[in-house]
Amino acid sequence: MIRYFRDRVEAGRLLASRLKPDYANKPDVLVLGLPRGGVPIAYQIAKVLHAPLDICVVRKLGVPGHKELALGAIGAGEIMELDENLVAELKISEKALKEVIVREWQELQRRERVYRGSRPVPDLSNRTIILVDDGIATGLTLKAAISIIKQQQPKEIVVAVPIAPPDIYEELEAKVEKVVCGATPEPFRAVSLWYEDFSPTTDEEVCMLLEQNVNPETTNP
Repeated sequence: MIRYFRDRVEAGRLLASRLKPDYANKPDVLVLGLPRGGVPIAYQIAKVLHAPLDICVVRKLGVPGHKELALGAIGAGEIMELDENLVAELKISEKALKEVIVREWQELQRRERVYRGSRPVPDLSNRTIILVDDGIATGLTLKAAISIIKQQQPKEIVVAVPIAPPDIYEELEAKVEKVVCGATPEPFRAVSLWYEDFSPTTDEEVCMLLEQNVNPETTNP
C-alpha cells in the first residue's frame, strides 16, 4: 500500500507549499493546530507562512469500551457534534454518554491549561484561520472546531489536512471557505495507514512547538 507521508513534518511541509502562494506573509492569518497530532503539522505550516501558531482544543467522544471509535466531539462554548445514528445503533444510554462527555471535558480543560499556560486566547474575529489536523477519519472533531471558530466570526476558515476520506472531504468543503488536502484515498480505512511514522505526539512536544512559534518572524527555516 502507498504511504503518502513519511511523518507529520513531511506532511506539514507539503501542505505548507500548497498554502504559501495565497497565505504567506499575510498579517491576518492565524494557524490553529488540533492537539495533539495536528500541532506538528500546523507548526510547519506556520513557519513557512510566517504566521502565528495557536491551538483549538477539541475532544473526541469515544464509544464506551471502544474509545477509538468516535461517536462525537466536544469543544469550548458547549459545542458538541454527535453521530446520533451511531448512538442509536449501538444503543448507548444517556448515562453512558454523559460519563464520556464529563471525562473528555476534564481532559479538554487539562490540555487547555497545559498547552496555553499564560498565553492569552487569540481573537479570531475578522482573521483568516488555517485549521490543521494530521488527518480526518469521521470529521467530528474538525466539525466541532469549525463550530467554535465560527462563533468568533472569522473572515475565512481554511481546513488543511494531509489525508481524508472523499465523503468527509466533500462535507467539509460545504462548511468552510477552502479545504486543502494532500490525498483522499478510497478505500480509506485509517489515518495511520498513510504515514510511515505515526508516532503519538506528546504534551511536551506540543508545548515546545507552541513556544518556538511565539515570534514566527524569528523562527529558523
